[in-house]
Amino acid sequence: MPRASVIGLGKSGVAAARLLKLEGWEVELSDCNTSETFLQQQQELAAEQITVKLGQSLELNGANLPQLIVVSPGVPWDIPVLVKARQLGVETIGEIELAWRNLRRRSQPQASLPWVGITGTNGKTTTTALIAAIFQTAGLDAPACGNIGYAACEVALSQRAGSREQGAGGAGEKFDNPSLDWVIAEISSYQIESSVSLAPRIGVWTTFTPDHLSRHQTLDNYYNIKAKLLRQSELQVFNGDDAYLSKLGLSYWPNAYWTSVKGKDFLISEKGFYIENGWVVEKLTATSAPEPIVKVSTLQMVGEHNQQNLLMAVATARLAGINYDAIARAISEFPGVAHRLEYICTWEGIDFINDSKATNYDAAEVGLASVNSPAILIAGGEAKPGDDTAWLAKIHSLAAAVLLIGSAAPAFAQRLQEVGYYSYEIVETMERAVPRAAELAKQYQAPVVLLSPACASFDQYPNFEVRGEHFRQLCLTWAGGCKPARVKSL
Repeated sequence: MPRASVIGLGKSGVAAARLLKLEGWEVELSDCNTSETFLQQQQELAAEQITVKLGQSLELNGANLPQLIVVSPGVPWDIPVLVKARQLGVETIGEIELAWRNLRRRSQPQASLPWVGITGTNGKTTTTALIAAIFQTAGLDAPACGNIGYAACEVALSQRAGSREQGAGGAGEKFDNPSLDWVIAEISSYQIESSVSLAPRIGVWTTFTPDHLSRHQTLDNYYNIKAKLLRQSELQVFNGDDAYLSKLGLSYWPNAYWTSVKGKDFLISEKGFYIENGWVVEKLTATSAPEPIVKVSTLQMVGEHNQQNLLMAVATARLAGINYDAIARAISEFPGVAHRLEYICTWEGIDFINDSKATNYDAAEVGLASVNSPAILIAGGEAKPGDDTAWLAKIHSLAAAVLLIGSAAPAFAQRLQEVGYYSYEIVETMERAVPRAAELAKQYQAPVVLLSPACASFDQYPNFEVRGEHFRQLCLTWAGGCKPARVKSL
């Protein structure tokens, strides 16, 4: 029996281990951390004859090497054990690559299962969710996976089991058709880095700004990893309003479909998708006539960044052959994405907005620009490298006060002072931030309390979702347990 090692006991790692076991591998799963949850999972997986080693990393002994190592997305690709494994000739891949290979083997040879692969620094989660919603509204079995919804290997497992519970798009709904039509995958740079043969039918690149440089070291490395996914995609969709991507233009991506919220005159190529007179318009070839597809006002979410996301989602749907009616219906019903400018509740006329997914300066700048001002901003966490200039400028013009949490708080306070902004307080924790934000909102007559951290969450939370949920619970408790009085998308 071939041996496989899986590194990382998260959702992706567990799904990979189960998929390998089902394929006849002897599986060992390891994680450096220990927790009550991990211990419980260890027992569950032991019952499935999957060995789990907690509190220790993978060891490579020359006498008994695994034939395959599968890496969870959060595990750095260049840690010593993985470098050694590759030197020893042990095949090392990421979890999403494992899912890709498995699903390709199980699809019909004459019509292999098509994927949409969405990557980018910001905007990819909303774009992925909207694409999946459109495909599903069109009657296609097209789950969202990767960095959103399921782990990719969970989708592969569902094909073996014959049914699946839907994730982020509609909890509890079951799909009993074991034959997928599309896979809609949000794919991070970490997942691209550890993929070898992943080649989507349609690749989408939403934005590109400095991020994850502590892992990728240079902007060129980060760019080349993202570009790898698009180069391996049959069709390519680019956000033409992104400053970095638009500079590369046709010289780098001559066959891509470009988008622009600014209109036809701003399209980089003679084919693409743009906004004109309040409509999303398509021009599929250089010689085809422009065709209006859907009114921009159909989308409930506001902000130019969401119009960019809309254009890329519509472009993807049209390249997949989805009709106008299904597109319009899906967009009109799309509620937005949890933790991305998500309305929580209103207390005494003050809206509480959860933007926990804004984990870098660019995303947080967009978040602050998208809400009513002046806002009371909650920011901080585990700081990332990047240019904070534009974000600080937005704070200066749009924030009545800033409450700082997490390990970045002292450094952020210093940066605010350097740009002449003094209406800030270091409150350290979310428990202190929420009630203080409500008090300040009353004091400054601010219409919004916004959590938009501009930081990773790992100093205080396992991930940005847990951080956002904590904020949600605290807001609802502060507001007297109220439920949102109305639907509101930002």
